[in-house]
Amino acid sequence: MRAFHASTRNACLCPSPKTKAWADLALPLNPPDHSRPSLSTHFIKHPPDAPDRPHSPSTFLPLLSSCADIPALRRIHGLILVHGLNRHLPCQTKLFSSYGSLGDIESARMVFDRIPDPDLYSWRVMLRWYVLNERYGDTIRCYSQMRYRFHELDNTVFSLVLKACVRLLDLDEGRKLHGHTAKVGGLDSFVLNVLIDMYAKCGDMDSSRRLFDGLEDRNVVSWTSIISAYAQNDCAAEAVLLFNRMQEEGIELNEYTVGSMFTACSMLNALHQGKWVHGCVIKRGMCMNSFVGSALLDMYVKCGEVADARSVFDELDDVDLISWTAMIVGYTQRRCPLEALKLFSDTKWVAMVPNSVTIASVLSASAQLRDLESGNSIHALGIKLGVAECSVVANALIDMYAKCCMVEEANSIFKRVYRKDVVTWNAMVAGYSQNHQGREALTLFNQMRSDGCSPDAVTVVCVLSSCACLGDIHLGSSLHAYAIKFGFLSNTHVGTALVNFYNKYGDVTLANRVFDEMSNRSAVTWCAMMCGYGMQGDSAGSIDLFRRMVEKDLQPNEVTFTSILSTCSHTGMVDEGHEYFDSMSEHYNISPSMRHYACMVDMLARAGKIEEALEFIDRMPVQADINVWGALLHGCRLHSRFELGEGAVKRMMELLPHTSDYYVLMSNLYASDGRWNESVQIRKLMKERGLVKLPGCSSLGMNNP
Repeated sequence: MRAFHASTRNACLCPSPKTKAWADLALPLNPPDHSRPSLSTHFIKHPPDAPDRPHSPSTFLPLLSSCADIPALRRIHGLILVHGLNRHLPCQTKLFSSYGSLGDIESARMVFDRIPDPDLYSWRVMLRWYVLNERYGDTIRCYSQMRYRFHELDNTVFSLVLKACVRLLDLDEGRKLHGHTAKVGGLDSFVLNVLIDMYAKCGDMDSSRRLFDGLEDRNVVSWTSIISAYAQNDCAAEAVLLFNRMQEEGIELNEYTVGSMFTACSMLNALHQGKWVHGCVIKRGMCMNSFVGSALLDMYVKCGEVADARSVFDELDDVDLISWTAMIVGYTQRRCPLEALKLFSDTKWVAMVPNSVTIASVLSASAQLRDLESGNSIHALGIKLGVAECSVVANALIDMYAKCCMVEEANSIFKRVYRKDVVTWNAMVAGYSQNHQGREALTLFNQMRSDGCSPDAVTVVCVLSSCACLGDIHLGSSLHAYAIKFGFLSNTHVGTALVNFYNKYGDVTLANRVFDEMSNRSAVTWCAMMCGYGMQGDSAGSIDLFRRMVEKDLQPNEVTFTSILSTCSHTGMVDEGHEYFDSMSEHYNISPSMRHYACMVDMLARAGKIEEALEFIDRMPVQADINVWGALLHGCRLHSRFELGEGAVKRMMELLPHTSDYYVLMSNLYASDGRWNESVQIRKLMKERGLVKLPGCSSLGMNNP
């Protein structure tokens, strides 16, 4: 024993280069805290009485388990080397496992590689830590090495490697592994379910379904895997059918089945089915946790039932960041920005720390409201939380500043984005287009293509809108050809933008040709074509299009009625206009908006029925805005009813007293009636109040035919 201690002392005092490299690890990286000694410090200062315990493996195993950080683990590692346990398999396995648990996968592999003959258990541990540390490529390479050493591998190994294939979306490696498992045989249900999930995540639904159909004993995990797979691969209808079969076979639901079903119902807009599943959750007393609650919220929001979504949110026992963010996102997506901001700023959730998705959603809400003050505050909060550089937040900031007419600020953020994706480019192109800077939008579109970012349908829509504002038929036609070349014409939004572009240019024939060639048309597409006929004074074409739309069982919306009422106004079809206006609420359950009221006043005023238009304004359930009084004023000028027009302008000046346009209207109205003194007085009043008439401008393309 004396000889052993002497050799140990000599090894410590005169270590070999190989021993010294590992012994250095035992040196503390930071001064030890003597007030609270670690287990390793206690062991060194107070060795046990028994002479054989300091170098016993059983002594070091609990010490390894107690290490909470890398420096402490390295000290124990040094002691293990000093006591000659570098060849003890259980001790070395525990050592590299401890490194893996603390995230130092390189040191874990170094220890593992020094084990002379690791057994299957050691390889499994190494494989597990690769997966848990998200080193999926290393997982697959480690598995390849295992196959050369062991003829038979177990289900634990297969499940770990399959998880790596799922994370990497590596279908080729997944198929190879499936072949290996088939040779081994005896797979348990867990591995088969992971195989189903692997094929689904990699987009091979045929193989996933074949595996599922071949299962003899399908449990709830098997059913949930295939239902979730169909929902994730945009096959929601098949997911619902499988769910119904699952119910027929009497398989009990779990929270993941329910969550996948809510997702499928959201995709199908199947509110009735979603409510039925919600009823099952309540009836069976399932826990409404964050996963189920967020999926249920999303289902109600996507189906347009925001009030029901809020009821679910208010009934959640434990509201966490996910469900709170889901409700804010729901409000934003359904154009309820005020509610989104109220929920975000509610002091009840002051302890909730927003993430990048939350910040992006409330920025979108501020953009919808054109609320620059709120947007600035949220921007500052995003910087404070360290999420302002995230792509989703940067894109939302560009959109918010652009919608608030702060184009320079939007462009400044755009330039600071290091990795610009197509959404970033689209946000800036749309920002220029929305602020009537068509040339800048087109320049950015060309820069986007030269930088190697492929435009998508949204890009084409934004650039077409810029061409429509510029009145440049050549650029618009070139974009039409670009859309054909790259297959964007099948997109409904692109087709609608082309219809709108040609209508604004005045070529209703080309617009109608694009409209007829579209395979899918939304309500907005029909409205765009109706507006085109209306702008050309073709009331018959517009009304015929409306009838065709109704015959196809397409539900008219607010924009549809705005288009048809505008057509009736421009063509003097007063009786028909009254019928369409009444049918909005009677047949289609649409409450008239201020635009519809303005169209009706414009229709009556254009037809010379000024008194009837005034009576209509008096009967309105809401206070008339600038557009309504402006429509009345236009009719008064057309029919020289200056006394009534004077009253209309005064009401407009009361609503917006600091806007020069209405003073100019008043002055021009007096001048038209020969009342020059009154006209001059209005101009003097403008000067006294510091109001200046903004110059008008127009834009048209050069060399347009």
